[in-house]
Amino acid sequence: MIVKKEVEIGGKVFSIETGRYARQANGSVMVRYGDTMVLVTAVASTEVKADQDFFPLQVEYREKTSAAGKFPGGFIKREGRPTEKEILSSRLIDRPIRPLFPESFMNETQVIAFVLSYDGQNDADVLSAVGASAALAISDIPFDGPIAEVRVGRINGQLIVNPTHSEIEQSDLELVVAGTSDSIIMVEGESKELNEDDLLNALRFAQAEIKKLVELQNDLRSEAGKHKWEIKTKTFDAELKKEVLELAGEKFKDIVHSVLAKEERAAKNKQLQEEVISALAERFPEQENAIASILHDLEKELMRERILTEGIRLDGRNTTQVRPITIELGVLPRTHGSALFTRGETQSLTTVTLGTKNDEQIIDGLREEYTKRFMLHYNFPPFSVGEVGRMSGVGRREIGHGNLAERALKMVFPGEEIFPYTVRVISDILESNGSSSMATVCAGSLAMMDAGIGISKSVAGIAMGLVKEGDRFAILSDILGNEDHLGDMDFKVAGTADGITAFQMDIKIQGISFEIMEKALQQAREGRLHILGIMNQAIEKPREQLSEFAPRLISMKVEQDQIGLIIGPGGKTIQGMQRLFGVEINIEEDGTVNIASPNKENAVKCKEYIKKMTATPEIGETYEGVITKLMDFGAFVEIIPGKEGLLHISQIDNKRVEKVSDYFKVGDKVTVKLIKIENGKLSLSRKDLLK
Repeated sequence: MIVKKEVEIGGKVFSIETGRYARQANGSVMVRYGDTMVLVTAVASTEVKADQDFFPLQVEYREKTSAAGKFPGGFIKREGRPTEKEILSSRLIDRPIRPLFPESFMNETQVIAFVLSYDGQNDADVLSAVGASAALAISDIPFDGPIAEVRVGRINGQLIVNPTHSEIEQSDLELVVAGTSDSIIMVEGESKELNEDDLLNALRFAQAEIKKLVELQNDLRSEAGKHKWEIKTKTFDAELKKEVLELAGEKFKDIVHSVLAKEERAAKNKQLQEEVISALAERFPEQENAIASILHDLEKELMRERILTEGIRLDGRNTTQVRPITIELGVLPRTHGSALFTRGETQSLTTVTLGTKNDEQIIDGLREEYTKRFMLHYNFPPFSVGEVGRMSGVGRREIGHGNLAERALKMVFPGEEIFPYTVRVISDILESNGSSSMATVCAGSLAMMDAGIGISKSVAGIAMGLVKEGDRFAILSDILGNEDHLGDMDFKVAGTADGITAFQMDIKIQGISFEIMEKALQQAREGRLHILGIMNQAIEKPREQLSEFAPRLISMKVEQDQIGLIIGPGGKTIQGMQRLFGVEINIEEDGTVNIASPNKENAVKCKEYIKKMTATPEIGETYEGVITKLMDFGAFVEIIPGKEGLLHISQIDNKRVEKVSDYFKVGDKVTVKLIKIENGKLSLSRKDLLK
């Protein structure tokens, strides 16, 4: 049976259909908005692997280039491994649906979204998130949804839902919000120094649109939904739990109330767990996993209760304190800029590399190909958390964290007309105990200033946490790794002293209120200003000079009809100049010429050469030229690069000249005056200058 439901969102029809496509999946829907269409399926295994203690959810978003009438770029003409855009979109689907599966549900589950039609304006990522929720909601897979997701923009102070790509380019805000009909679950986006009140207004605006899409899915489920599987709630043997609590209760309380380094806490937890397992091994054999789970829940309960009743955290801080911060600049002598930012037990070593137009990244996807001149890459090696791990390429988490930090910093990155360099920022996390992405924002801002990049303001970031039990809640500034793991929220906010530039929120409970959001944003602002104060003590404004090892880049402008002259036939002229001066030359369509060289003097010489080449010869002007050819009737002289004139034999001297070769040879320099231009031909005189 085919069932289709529609609702109007942002002046366009949003439709969800089921029963036509992929009918062997547990749940499948086709979502359409404009002419963008996404097929989303949800499938779960009926069996659970023995002793599995985590929920194996896999979310895959894939863009078919045929959706936009394109061939894949490169030599292999089929889709390959996911692009960065596809990975980021997969995360936008994964993060809001993950907390809505029952805690006891451990069946392997896979959600796949295929973009099958793309209209060039409406992005498929938020449509896919709605589709994932709808596919799960109508399936027999246990799921406490539905949820919905929308994108919000703002043009001239007016909020708009699901803006097109062209509208986003005009917007001072790009916000992706996911939630239920009455609460927010996930937030991600960027803005041009938005204030906290405006962000809250945008979230309220999004919530109203989300509610429409949730109701649409409920209507679909009422007609096409399947009966959900019964899931057994995970329980422990009552006697075992009692014994564990009697043996470990007070000892664990002492550990939770002690101020310990991350490694010390982990070691004490492990020691206590081994003691309990050993003490109960005879009476409760093969119950190691159950004992570990009971102890984990005990630590969570003790930590959360202490925060809610005393306002004291694992490391002894109160709820608003930020860990101690140290900053070192220029720690790497041969990089173009570097900073070591350490906050508590989280440390980022960030470097900056300056490049030229040729170093820009080409982005090829469903949209028209474009380039990026500012990029940030985040690396999280296993030693940063004291572990051994495979170095098998960049993971989804690294791509997501890097993208968040890049969005935070690109808002203060100078325009190409002011700073024509391509810039790559690399954050290597050397230690981690909470919020390494926000440490990357701080270290990136510092390293860019150390490199002499004229960023308009310093940018800092802070991660906020939440502990909520019933009506009681506490918001935590600058969270630890354990507070993220055992808490209910991870809300990252980055920005300048004047406003927010990027944000990301994930929660583990089913939504939070606007009261909590408002308090979290205000507390985040206070923490951000505190961190910015410390950063500004280390470096208040960008260095005046670039690193001696950075390329020197000079820009100039020529007429558009002169571009071909500079390039020359088959690129011969521009290649010759690059070899002659040891430079790299890039020319834009508007006539902007960028000249890069390790040696500024060479770049200046090349610029002067191009200025002469593109100059318009003027009658009466004097030029120092070079003899290029001797003829019986005179000599040809190159007065400016690429432009020759005839020095007639009668214009060489005041007296009669018998042979031109008596005066010149090829390669000689000669000063001449331009006396006539006729049909594009230049006539020169040496005689006039001798009078």
